[in-house]
Amino acid sequence: MTDNDLTPVEQTDRQHDRRLILIIGFLLSLAALYFVKTFLLSEPVVYNDITQHFKYGSIGSEPVNGIPYWIWKVLPEMFPEKLPGSGYASLGFIYEPGKDLPIGISKRRLTVDRVGLNCAVCHTGTVRESASSPPRIVLGMPANTVQLQNYVRFLTDCAADGRFTADNVVRQIETHIHLNFIDRLIYRQAVWLTREGLLQRKQLLAFMDTRPDWGPGRVDTFNPYKATQFNFPMQDDPTVGTTDLPSIWNQKPRDGMHLHWDGDNTSLAERDKSAALGAGVTPVSIDLRSITRIEDWIRNVLQPPAYPYPVNAALAAKGAVIYKEQCSHCHAFEGTDVGQVTALSEINTDPSRLNSFTYELAANMNTLFAGYPYRFSHFQKTTGYANVPLDGVWLRGPYLHNGSVPSLRDLLDPPESRPKVFYRGCNILDREKGGFVSDMPEENGNKYFRYDTTLPGNGNGGHLYGTRLAPADKEALVEYLKTL
Repeated sequence: MTDNDLTPVEQTDRQHDRRLILIIGFLLSLAALYFVKTFLLSEPVVYNDITQHFKYGSIGSEPVNGIPYWIWKVLPEMFPEKLPGSGYASLGFIYEPGKDLPIGISKRRLTVDRVGLNCAVCHTGTVRESASSPPRIVLGMPANTVQLQNYVRFLTDCAADGRFTADNVVRQIETHIHLNFIDRLIYRQAVWLTREGLLQRKQLLAFMDTRPDWGPGRVDTFNPYKATQFNFPMQDDPTVGTTDLPSIWNQKPRDGMHLHWDGDNTSLAERDKSAALGAGVTPVSIDLRSITRIEDWIRNVLQPPAYPYPVNAALAAKGAVIYKEQCSHCHAFEGTDVGQVTALSEINTDPSRLNSFTYELAANMNTLFAGYPYRFSHFQKTTGYANVPLDGVWLRGPYLHNGSVPSLRDLLDPPESRPKVFYRGCNILDREKGGFVSDMPEENGNKYFRYDTTLPGNGNGGHLYGTRLAPADKEALVEYLKTL
């Protein structure tokens, strides 16, 4: 029946019905748009500048392993006794003036803003000339002050505290912002979900309490993978895999080299994605576009900064000759053995990190990203440690794969003469020995980490190369190494 067949009253009623349908449809569309935008869309904070993106951009860690921003924000206020000092900065996180988040923490909108870790948390450090000097931030260098293990412990200990309740957390959030009725309901649910997720993480990582503490600038690279990615029975695995965080600048000439400290992978792309997994990314949540931006930058643009202080040119020239004769074949980019693996029987450094990466773990790592064109396939078990290039070595102390030797000069002494105990976490350069000041237990109430080389995984033996040089030649070699 057409409108012409209807009476005027019936035609008016039909027009009203059509208008009502249009209005309802419009309102439903708005509601659907609000629902999608609020609950389904994943919106990372985006930075056009690559350095800002590296420091604060998301790589995909927030959707699964992130924490709602406001919960993360108020935890230091609620549980200050669980931190060594004031806020996350007391765990070595680097804050820039005017920034709400520290370097290495990203934000993404998923119903509410969530925060997670990114590449910069492990690969941005600070340097001071003296105790009175302001810190200089250096992108791409090892994160020499950040205490990742204590960060995880702080979050999980908060979740295990009886005061971590929806009422208490929401009340603390509302000292900063007003939550409407819906937001309050969302955050109450978020508190419960966050607590459950952190308690599960605490249980999975309980094995860490049976190993020596990592300390600043170090991480157990693969044992947490065993627990969180593959559910390995860690009570049956006593290995210690703690190593220094590496630098990540100048990556292009490293293409094809054996990567990671034990050389267990030769693919830069897989190395980068596996590192992202360590930061909380999952195969489903990984932000490939973001990670690709960072990969292009660290491969083609980012370079180590030059040593900023005067170098004795004559002494460095003498050291250059020694380096070329005794070191370059393993540590110069043009060296015949650079990027290759030296057997443990020859290098004789602490075996713990090598032993922690097993054939079983290699096989499991090669199942990651199954079903995707970038599925892992390059992980392998090796018999030693990789010979790494030394670009920017002046910023990469302490030395050896586990950070067990505080300075370059100490590394040229035989193991029995190297420091048995020293302190990590200070960012004041040791301009004489090469590395960072390591003999200060504390500074202005800030206690540094006591590194004991007698503990499992912390051994400072091996790498005897250069230990038989004359003292003057050792000084010359250290002077030259500053220029790399």
